[in-house]
Amino acid sequence: MAKEIINTSEAPAPIGPYSQAVKAGNMLFISGQIALDPVSGELLTDNLANETNLVMKNLQAILKQAGAGFEAVIKTNIFLSDMSLFAQVNEIYGSYFASDFPARETVAVKGLPKGVNVEISMIAYL
Repeated sequence: MAKEIINTSEAPAPIGPYSQAVKAGNMLFISGQIALDPVSGELLTDNLANETNLVMKNLQAILKQAGAGFEAVIKTNIFLSDMSLFAQVNEIYGSYFASDFPARETVAVKGLPKGVNVEISMIAYL
């Protein structure tokens, strides 16, 4: 099975040796996204709501490039800098899904890239 690299200018360019997403068969694996503005390259961490919304918009842009939307997502991984952020991130995250929510885990980690508060990765079925 051949893999296909998914890339869009509507989401931040990778900051390391990885792809925004990789399609393998009917599966789409999206790398963790943080609140980097895809146009300016600036990090948006001044407000948790804005940060989380930008992460979700970056994920949405990658899904769209692959011909899908949030309804195709079957698994997410949410990484937080502190579990005290869970309620607010969870509320915003949940607003992007209409029904049939994906499987998920949310964990707090010691540190995230560029000192962000939230990073989310996804797996979708196309």
